[in-house]
Amino acid sequence: MIRLRPLLAWLVLLGVAMLNGTLRDFTYGKHLSELSAHQLSTLIGILLFALVIQRYVRRWPPATAREAWHIGLFWMLLTVAFEFLFFHYVGGHSWQVLLANYDMSAGRLWPLILLWVAVAPYLFFRLTRSRGTANHN
Repeated sequence: MIRLRPLLAWLVLLGVAMLNGTLRDFTYGKHLSELSAHQLSTLIGILLFALVIQRYVRRWPPATAREAWHIGLFWMLLTVAFEFLFFHYVGGHSWQVLLANYDMSAGRLWPLILLWVAVAPYLFFRLTRSRGTANHN
């Protein structure tokens, strides 16, 4: 069961991402350019993911910094795999369209989401540890 927790948490992150996309498509995305909506959605996604990841780390703290990194990298790999496999084979998007989302020079901020998902478990692990140490002094 312990190894299942990171996968279940990633499914929660996936649900949050879908809610974030729905929010974008049905609200501010109608009033902003596609690029601006994407950028705002990225910021909102990072904030929402922070809430989920912080709660995960607080509830089931990784035993070590290495484990925290493994969780983050696992989530990042699942996210990339899902994005390419689902949106290509189910969504019908071309590989070129999917790869264009990684072009930060064109204002696409998707790589920041991936970076955040990879790093956040470690950052929250460190914050939790430093607070725990500070509370015991």
